Amino acid sequence: MAVVRLETVDHQENGFVSSEPAFARLLPQIDGSVLPFLGGFGKYQKQLIVLTWIPALFIGFSQFSDYFLLAQPNNTCVYPAVNKGNWTGSSLALNVTPGTTPAPFIHGNDTNSDTNNTQCMCKEWTFEMETGLVQNVVTKWNLVCDSAWKVHIAKFSLVVGSIFGYLVMGVLADWFGRHPVLIVSVLFMLVFGLTVAFSVNVTMFSTLRFFEGFCLAGITLSLYVLRIELCLPGWRFSMTMVANFVLLGGQLLMPGLAALCRDWQVLQALIICPFILMLSYVWVFPESLRWLLSTQHYCRSKGLMQQIAKKNRVDTALDTSGILSELERELQKKPKKTCIVKLAGTRNLWKNIVVLCVNSLTGYGIHHCFARSMMDPEANDPTMFHSFYADYFTMAGIAVASCMALCPAVGYMGRRGGLLMFMIITALASLLQLGLLNLIGKYSLHHDTVLRDTLNKKFSVAFSIIGMFSSHAVSNLSIFFCAEITPTVIRGGGLGLVLASAGFGMLTAPIMELHNQKGYFLHHVIFACCTLICIICILLLPESRHQALPESIADGESYTRQPLLPPKKPGEQHLLLTKSETRDYSRVQDTPVHQAAAGAAAAASAAEVEVSENSTANGVRSS
Repeated sequence: MAVVRLETVDHQENGFVSSEPAFARLLPQIDGSVLPFLGGFGKYQKQLIVLTWIPALFIGFSQFSDYFLLAQPNNTCVYPAVNKGNWTGSSLALNVTPGTTPAPFIHGNDTNSDTNNTQCMCKEWTFEMETGLVQNVVTKWNLVCDSAWKVHIAKFSLVVGSIFGYLVMGVLADWFGRHPVLIVSVLFMLVFGLTVAFSVNVTMFSTLRFFEGFCLAGITLSLYVLRIELCLPGWRFSMTMVANFVLLGGQLLMPGLAALCRDWQVLQALIICPFILMLSYVWVFPESLRWLLSTQHYCRSKGLMQQIAKKNRVDTALDTSGILSELERELQKKPKKTCIVKLAGTRNLWKNIVVLCVNSLTGYGIHHCFARSMMDPEANDPTMFHSFYADYFTMAGIAVASCMALCPAVGYMGRRGGLLMFMIITALASLLQLGLLNLIGKYSLHHDTVLRDTLNKKFSVAFSIIGMFSSHAVSNLSIFFCAEITPTVIRGGGLGLVLASAGFGMLTAPIMELHNQKGYFLHHVIFACCTLICIICILLLPESRHQALPESIADGESYTRQPLLPPKKPGEQHLLLTKSETRDYSRVQDTPVHQAAAGAAAAASAAEVEVSENSTANGVRSS
């Protein structure tokens, strides 16, 4: 059902607040008036959309670089360092699986009971990489055993930098525009990203990766907002999904780049160098017209509108709608800035964004739970999920399949219906994995433990794949949903909140690894409970399919909850009261005051009629 927006001015009449329609302005109606006047989704807009797709490939390289730069290799100790006992040989090879530590050394008949001191006593290590690289950060600075925690800190740095970047750059994008944030982020991304390749120790590497993540967040957020604001309602979702597929293409190409570079420093430089091409966006890519009009930058809007009309071959001299005339009248107005803190004074908008933040956090957080269940490193039997490339391409394939399923689901069910469906699937997969498998193991197949364990493991993998599939869809759709229902004046800040929540969900993975997966089951249970809460909260969201983007906070407030199923009677109004309904006082006609007033009015009118009849009769007699 369409969302009704009324531009009204409040008048107080007899103690009631009535709504009278104000002068209909055309400039705030960007999707309905301005963009169609400039040629709609024309050639110029399509060219700019392509320019937002190309950097998505580079962003994919940077986002998935940790899988290669910080991958744990197979460790082999070739020269143990011990202080007691004598070794029969000068060297001893100890094979260690990725992410684990060597077993305690045994000196003749004496076993050292203090395993914490003897597990990692080694003077020289050899490493065997599985990622296509000959050397990475772990092998360069021997980040194993007692130094393994530094790897997790390095993983923290990129994600934490992204979280701060989304929050800060989102606010700056609302204050100063999307274009300045994009260009500044690209400049500093080149500086910090290339400096990472010349790090001299892991501390320098982690610090620079924090700032790299900060700048990467600015590029991602500004491009996402620019892409959304360029499109008409029917094109927004499809253009966003194409960008997601390009980003996943970067994920799929990363193993080839790693095999081509062989060294982590070359790989890091190769990932960052393509961002040099984005320096041309200073001249090629304009500021968002939607943001300029919403923030009353009418002087800049006039030049940009003429440029867009010229590129789309639209004759602006035939201004039958009066848009340019209205723009001329508004040129004297001063620009205004709106901060995300204004969200606290709203009734509906803040609830919608909080719901989407929780959805995004839950989607990314539980995704790690499913991934760990599917690729359990503690399993003793080798499966297809116990090699680097199998794990990597399985996750990439699930992400691609999720995006492919998201397109028809959202097209048929809408944003809210699609989000609700995928969240229900995520919750079912999580609850079945946590509860049903334990019941299978407890109450059935007591006589055949091997068959029981096999079935349990296969069901766990199946539910994990389904859960990763649906949780990835939930995360992507929550971010897109937020970009649609957040007003233009605070879209950067609102989208930054949801993306930062997604970053907190991603942060749970290195946190669990840092604690050696302790509390993993409780971690999964908490996120499973969050999915149930999200299912209820999703019902409170509006539906934004085929709706114009809200431009002001008042527009964002007009997006209210609609029924999940279509109404039985066509044309039935569920959202806002119409003008006739707001002025309907028929319910108070039977009150005593109203009856007395009606009687007095009837008596007065009868008296007037009688007087007029008498005067007429007297006039006739006198004549």
